[in-house]
Amino acid sequence: MAKTRPPTSDSGHPRPGARASKRADMGGLESFKPAPVDAEQGEERVVLDDTRIHRALMRIAHEIVESNADLKLLYLVAIPNGGVPLARRLAQNLESLTGNAPRLGILDTTLYRDDLATRGTRPRLRRTEMPSSVDQSLVILVEDVVSTGRTIRAAMDALMDFGRPQSVQVVALVDRGHRELPIKIDYVGKNIPTQPGESVVFRSEPQDESSDEALEVVVQSLAGSDSGLNPSQGVGELA
Repeated sequence: MAKTRPPTSDSGHPRPGARASKRADMGGLESFKPAPVDAEQGEERVVLDDTRIHRALMRIAHEIVESNADLKLLYLVAIPNGGVPLARRLAQNLESLTGNAPRLGILDTTLYRDDLATRGTRPRLRRTEMPSSVDQSLVILVEDVVSTGRTIRAAMDALMDFGRPQSVQVVALVDRGHRELPIKIDYVGKNIPTQPGESVVFRSEPQDESSDEALEVVVQSLAGSDSGLNPSQGVGELA
């Protein structure tokens, strides 16, 4: 049977308004390894190591099970890049608790950003892999760090191109505050208040083939007081 897929732009990303019914192999969820940090950015401290992230995601999995009646409708949607390894681990936790593996997808929000017209450079598109539509699903968006709420808003807009979910909830490993939009985080790994000149960075380091990535979250204190960053944002992030 021929596979169908929504109309795409030249970049391969679904155009706004297109409905998706593409089947994708979720074994291809990619690992995320951010670029090395410039030493000139200043000091950094680890606020969540892999062990604490593991505990936070297991706690969140328990909270999801307790908060949702029909777990067969669960559909985890990872926001790349950092949301991908987090969603994978969360799906494993949910399967261990319920015996059912939730659907798992990746949703790029780049074309739905509200700053496209003001950016000086064209943003790089990332991969979208949705195994099915989200019609009547209990969608849980998974993000690494949430601040202003603008990335979550963009994700909700992008999600509507894949159907009409029954409800949408949000998981954030880190909520650093400084919200600019009325976005509610339903499940939080850790609240980390930040100051002007600080940036929260999620890292995923690939290990050997038999084990998951090593995850950590660090807070970087940018060198100098003239970084020009909004205190609610890190380098290059919409948050």
